[in-house]
Formats: sequence, C-alpha cells, structure tokens
Amino acid sequence: MHGRAATSPGPSRTGSAVDAALAADLSSFVMRSPSSYHAAYAVRERLVDHGFEELDEGDRWSLEPGGRYVVVRDGAVIAFAVPDPATAPDATPASSEASAPRSAADPALASVPFHVVGAHTDSPGFKLKPQPDFVAEGALQVGVEIYGGPLLNSWLDRELCFAGRLVLRDGTTVLAQTGPIARIPQLAIHLDRKANEGLALDRQRHTQPVIGLADMVEAGGLGDPDAAGSHVLGLLAESAGVDLVDVDGFDVLTFPVQEPAVFGAHSEFLASPRLDNLASVWAGTSALEDVDPTQLTGIAVLAAFDHEEVGSETRSGASGPFLDVVLERVTTGLGGQRDDHLQALSASVCVSSDAGHAVHPNYPGHHDPVNRPRLGGGPLLKINAQQRYSTDAVGTAVWARACRDAGVGFQEFVSNNTIPCGSTIGPLTATRLGMTTVDVGPALWSMHSAREMCAVSDLADLRAALGAYFAG
Repeated sequence: MHGRAATSPGPSRTGSAVDAALAADLSSFVMRSPSSYHAAYAVRERLVDHGFEELDEGDRWSLEPGGRYVVVRDGAVIAFAVPDPATAPDATPASSEASAPRSAADPALASVPFHVVGAHTDSPGFKLKPQPDFVAEGALQVGVEIYGGPLLNSWLDRELCFAGRLVLRDGTTVLAQTGPIARIPQLAIHLDRKANEGLALDRQRHTQPVIGLADMVEAGGLGDPDAAGSHVLGLLAESAGVDLVDVDGFDVLTFPVQEPAVFGAHSEFLASPRLDNLASVWAGTSALEDVDPTQLTGIAVLAAFDHEEVGSETRSGASGPFLDVVLERVTTGLGGQRDDHLQALSASVCVSSDAGHAVHPNYPGHHDPVNRPRLGGGPLLKINAQQRYSTDAVGTAVWARACRDAGVGFQEFVSNNTIPCGSTIGPLTATRLGMTTVDVGPALWSMHSAREMCAVSDLADLRAALGAYFAG
C-alpha cells in the first residue's frame, strides 16, 4: 500500500550496530534532558556543536543562504537550515557576476516552503508546588502537582530526582538537577490486601514523595534553608551553584533516576523514561544535524515545543506564537516581505512526530481489529476521523514519499472506536499556520509510564524518514 506499509508488518530485524549506536545516542540525550528546559538546552548545545548559529529573539536577524540557526524560548527550541542552491554541486555560474559576493539577504529564498518537523520536549510527571516541604509521621516530604497524565502506579517505588529551572533575582535563569533524593513508597500489600485486584491512588494523598527523615532536618542533615526556605529548593540551588536566597522563581519536576537500557532476546528493545516525546525530539535533531543545505528544496525546520502534555496553551507551547514568529522572521531575514511569507506557508508541510501505541500482546482487544501496528514494524502514520490527528490524504502522500526515499516502512495507527485517542501538536499547528500537517511517530508500549519502551529499529527508521523528508 504505502511504501513497505506495515498493516501486516514482517518480523522486526534484530539490533544492528547502527541501531545500537543510535539507541546509545538517544539514551545519552534522554539523560541530559530530565526537564523540558534541559531538553531545549541539550538540542541547542548539540546543534551549536554541529555548526549551527544561536539566535536571540531580541536581536535583528540577518540570515544567509546555507545558514543553520537555532533559537530557544524557555523549554522550547526551534532550529532551521536554509537552502544554498548557489553552491550545490550542479550549480553553474550564469556569468562572471556569479563569483561576486552575495548579500546576506536572498529574496529568491524568501518564498521557498518550510519543511517542519514538530515535536515536544515535556513529559508527564510531578511538578514541585510552592512551599514544597512538609513533615508527616516523622518523614520529610515535598508537595507536588500532577503534570499531564502520568501512569501513576508506575512512579511508585522508584528513586526520583528533581530538575528544572531557577530564576534568580538578577533575572538570569539557571538549570538545576538534584541527585536521587525522593521516592513515592507504595503501601505494603499486608496493609492493602485488595491492591492486586485494582490499585486506587488518591492523586493528592498517595503521590507526595518522601525525601528524608524529620529528625535529620532538625540535625541540619538536609541543608540549611533560609527562614522561609525549602530543603529541596536548597538542594536544587546547590546543584546549580547559586544561593537559595537569590532564587525568586522555579519550575521543577520529578524524573526517574534509572538510565535507559537496551534489552530483549536480540537486544531489540529500549526501555527509557520520557520516550514520549524525547524520541521524536532526538530523531528530528539528529536528522537536522545531517542535512546538506546544497541539497535542500525547502527550509528544514525542527520545532520542539513545551507543555504539550498540559494543552500547549503557553508562550512556548504549540498553541503559542513561537513557530509563527520564527518562520516569519526567517522570511524577513532572507529579504522577503509578507506576501513571500504567505506564499511559503501555502506550500509548506509539518510532520508532527509524537509517540503512538503498538498493539499490546496482553491487551489485544484495546486496539483496532484490522490496523495492528507492532513494535519493530516502522514508524506510525496516525489517523483519526475527528481530527485529533491532522493526517489527511495529502499528508499521507508526503509521509509515504519520505519513507520510500529513506527505504523504510511505516504502519498505520487508528483507534478502536470504543477507546478515544489522544491528540498532538499537529492539529494546533495546522490551525495556527494553515499548512498541510501529518501526524507520525514511534510506536511504544507503556506510554506515560515512568519507564516506556520501544523497538530500537523503529528509532533508526524514524530518524531516516525525517531525514528524507527534510531533504524534500
């Protein structure tokens, strides 16, 4: 049907050396990205190391053909590569004027389409509340809010760290990350004999992590907060090398300390926190690193937004103006006008990459009876009649061509009619910018668990397909 479409996927390949290297690269990226703020910084740092130039939203942008750029806003990051047709291998000078220096702005590029890959940097978990410290039954605990829709029971009995950003009195922002200091202990089965018949967790009473013993606080063994202070914030400030008294604001979440691991009879699986959706952020970043500006037919863009798990309606979320503003500034930075920008948008495409569901062998009835995507069958094309995913026939053709060019297959995901699906940044991007949008992503088991899993080969195939899409 579509390329090597996997409506009935063949057996997944065993882990190759290339797949293993990519899994190790993703694992390293995940560990460097415990929060959305860390993830945006990790993308920026990685791309700068590959020759991208960092832009500041407060500066005037003057862009060049062949230029590669990256800009960060809070926990979101957008990066892009501009085509350079004048230096392509088959470019021939029309006259002696061709050797003259080019101006930075190039209006000829101002109306070329954008080839966008969209993803998100945040993942479900627990966010630190104001005045977080409290003591209960001799234990020092911290107050947390539930962020997004985590699978709550999966967070029990795991060593947890805290990570995020601290905003200081002078207006600067620093990243902070503690070691393993917290745990949400589960009640012993001896005290809850019906736990295995159906665990019910109260979202307030049963989710507050323990970080120490109250008598250690009195003995000064958990730091020295100020009079109104917090031990957990003190540890975060210490990790960032700043004084707690200088911290005016914070956005901090929990994350599991256990590192990703490749496993399986043939090393075919990867278990990791935050695969939803750092797997897509990593794949898009890795693909963008390798683009050749002389071969691009459009401006290759990676847009990794924050706050997807809580609705995206923020300045750094997909419903906010970040991508819209950056794309318009790309047009004007290349010497174009408003009409050039609208022409570019009319021919542009966004591939929204976010995690999806593979058929679970223990719960086969929860999936569509005909479309049965599997781990190892290739990346997903996600479809929904209610437009919870933006995929239509035009977008399907774009994705089919990218997978065909990359030499990989893909699978179609559609929900069982009795189980509504979630949504992604795809419909938001399509609505805000009016560009053709298609929803894709890696197939997972245990989505929104503290530790999700995927097939290693699917990561390689997703990266390859995004690279082919960027190339046009």
